[in-house]
Amino acid sequence: MNALRHDTVAKAIWICACAAALVGLAGAALAAHPGTGHLLAQGGGETLKTGWIIVIVVVAILFLIFLGIVIAFFKIWIRALASGARVGFGTLIGMRLRKVSAGLIVDARIMAVKAGLTVSTNDLETHYLAGGNVLQVIRSLIAADKANIELSFQKATAIDLAGRDVFQAVQISVKPEVIDAPDPTKGPDKVGAVAKDGIQLWAKAKVTVRANIERLVGGAWTETVVARVGEGIVTTIGSADSHKAVLENPDIISKKVLERGLDSGTAFEILSIDIADVDVGENIGARLQTDQAEADKRVAQAKAEGRRAMAVAQEQENVARVQEMRARVVEAEAQVPLAIADAFRQGNLGVMDYYNLRNIQADTSMRESIGGKDTGEQKKPGEQ
Repeated sequence: MNALRHDTVAKAIWICACAAALVGLAGAALAAHPGTGHLLAQGGGETLKTGWIIVIVVVAILFLIFLGIVIAFFKIWIRALASGARVGFGTLIGMRLRKVSAGLIVDARIMAVKAGLTVSTNDLETHYLAGGNVLQVIRSLIAADKANIELSFQKATAIDLAGRDVFQAVQISVKPEVIDAPDPTKGPDKVGAVAKDGIQLWAKAKVTVRANIERLVGGAWTETVVARVGEGIVTTIGSADSHKAVLENPDIISKKVLERGLDSGTAFEILSIDIADVDVGENIGARLQTDQAEADKRVAQAKAEGRRAMAVAQEQENVARVQEMRARVVEAEAQVPLAIADAFRQGNLGVMDYYNLRNIQADTSMRESIGGKDTGEQKKPGEQ
């Protein structure tokens, strides 16, 4: 199409160059005979003849311009005329002035006419200027018409301008598409969930969808459907009392997921949800209990260590207290000799009393030695 446009522009330039050459030749002829103007002024016949020459030159230029236009658009015009989708030269010239691809519009109109569709050239131009894919829209209308799907030109152009592939949507409407949930190209190929008994299950679903033409504009695409199906699988497995019930009847997942109306607000209609595979994963409940027991053990160990530290501290305090009390006893025993000496000075204790006290102490020490008591004990008060 671009080659045809460049060829047309080249032809138009060539025609304009020919016209300019003719005008230049006429001016050169007048310049070569300077007396021509004087002669024309003298005779009316010569003036009339010169006027006819000018008229002929102007007509020739106009004819060349018309011929250039015909050559530029003749192929497109004859193709449309031969296909029964006639487009006038004025319309083709207007397309060129509006910077619309005339060949593209004519091809789209020929496709529509051959398929029995009524689409005006003005509508096709409008969609082209809006940035839409004209040929894709026409193909979609033809596919929808052959499949007895109601699709108007306005709806098709709105879907196309919304960024949707309208031709693909019509194909999905005719032939439902199967999508994976979850999408293996964007992450894990299965959805993991944990039943109430703590066993983890991995599930994969096949979702059969059909495009809903009426909800293509503003409706969510396949990503939303896949996300909702994954959420439904997790909810269904999580609400099961036992993982065995899910393994025995995987269809309960499909039934509960379908009951949630997952296609609401999307551009698709969910026809079925089939669970393709269910695998048993880890015992998440047991692992959580093990982790909790380990955490409880660490807490108990920390508390026991705290109590042991308190006991050790209390023991050290008692040892210090015993040492303090022993120091007081030693201090008290040290006062006995001082008391005996003071009694001697005051006359309250005689020499015989002192010797009797020493004899009693010696007798007591002998008896303790005979009895097997450690003789290395601290000496009694008053001993030397």
